[in-house]
Amino acid sequence: MKKIGFLSFGHWSPSPQSGTRSAADALLQSIDLAQAAEQLGADGAYVRVHHFARQLASPFPLLAAIGAKTKRIEIGTAVIDMRYENPLYMAEDAGAADLIAGGRLQLGISRGSPEQVIDGWRYFGYQPGEGQSDADMGRRHAEVFLDVLRGQGFAEPNPRPMFANPPGLLRLEPHSEGLRDRIWWGAGSNATAVWAAKLGMNLQSSTLKNDETGEPFHVQQAAQIRAYREAWKEAGHTRTPRVSVSRSIFALVDERDRAYFGHERQQQDQIGYLDEQTRAIFGRSYAAEPDVLIEQLKADEATAEADTLLLTVPNQLGVDYNAHVIEAILTHIAPALGWR
Repeated sequence: MKKIGFLSFGHWSPSPQSGTRSAADALLQSIDLAQAAEQLGADGAYVRVHHFARQLASPFPLLAAIGAKTKRIEIGTAVIDMRYENPLYMAEDAGAADLIAGGRLQLGISRGSPEQVIDGWRYFGYQPGEGQSDADMGRRHAEVFLDVLRGQGFAEPNPRPMFANPPGLLRLEPHSEGLRDRIWWGAGSNATAVWAAKLGMNLQSSTLKNDETGEPFHVQQAAQIRAYREAWKEAGHTRTPRVSVSRSIFALVDERDRAYFGHERQQQDQIGYLDEQTRAIFGRSYAAEPDVLIEQLKADEATAEADTLLLTVPNQLGVDYNAHVIEAILTHIAPALGWR
């Protein structure tokens, strides 16, 4: 059994060919798609966060709105770039959104990815410390965020406060109990997956990772997941961790599907460079008739290892079509693979 959700980047473009022509469209359609996915029986509605781009950026108003409009579906991110975040303010926003959603938030965070502008975090007021990289800064922000989510008091109260305080040191409010266990780390390498396990975070692994062995993407990703689970066990955590992978999967069940994805060319892994030093491998897309798709996915080792699958959706094709994409996987693919 697997939890199956969708992952939207929230692209928008003023082009007449786009069904999502403004930031307002991207936000409001994300809420509509989450409601539709819940009605179809999907398990999760996840959004990607990109700054300085015509995509979804500030996640917490959107997460809160989805939480208010739905009742069952998990609501999450994949991922929030921690280089840009004030971890204390983020903890307040996350606590509020989780309380509105009734404890359904699943927050994916990470050190980020190649971005639209050079060192975009500088414009948000952040700078790595002496001898540190921006990745170090992102991980440090994550550690502070995790710490304050525990809900322990750390701030000295004012002896003459405006309002009466409870005894002892004060914590951030609102605090949502249990949210600390629903934080995920988006790992691009085996080493960061192991680091996330030690800190007690769940694991998100996307459609790209550092090319560490030259093996096919799904083989390397499966090895990353196994390394994560072994590190989790060695750390002595008592709960069972969760692991998600992201995939672009399209079942060709009608003429629309064939027109949009019947000529999909990315049927093989791709190699590229995230920067001058980092060679990365990008996982293939899947687009085929259901019987062919089922056989292809049976051979995907990482998808078999994960307990959660996030389907990346082409949000600019509109809510109705994306609901159809999700329904096709839930109906034609998931039962045959034992995911439902």
